[in-house]
Amino acid sequence: MSTPTIGKPVKNFTLPATGDQEINLSTLRGKNIVLYFYPKDSTPGCTTEGQNFRDLFDQFTANNTLILGVSRDSIKAHENFKAKQCFPFELLSDSEEKLCSQFDVIQEKNLYGRKYMGIERSTFLIDAEGVLRKEWRKVKVKGHADEVLNEVKML
Repeated sequence: MSTPTIGKPVKNFTLPATGDQEINLSTLRGKNIVLYFYPKDSTPGCTTEGQNFRDLFDQFTANNTLILGVSRDSIKAHENFKAKQCFPFELLSDSEEKLCSQFDVIQEKNLYGRKYMGIERSTFLIDAEGVLRKEWRKVKVKGHADEVLNEVKML
């Protein structure tokens, strides 16, 4: 499967999401999409990243942009995480790693000398026509949501 390319349309996807929804990319046309992949609900870095997007949510909305978080966690875990952190955006469950594979975010990671396959923190900006405009890989949380917002404002 080829990964999305800057300047090219993103292949359609459908995934279960919080709020008892199914999110389908093609039905979101007309809005920019910030698709951010994160390793695990309720972990320190992932919580901070979500809070940063939450805190800038109104500015993203004012710029015709939806935020969608993606991890391999279950919908139940997502619902708890979303409620606890008051996230105003939906979280998508990719337990089968279909979208993770599409965006090539499953990478070998190393924790205390133990190697495993996990989600590499990554963000993708898709414009209102469904075209990939920017990608960030190996994301560092600090300042990331602000950087994404600045890119959105340039669309």
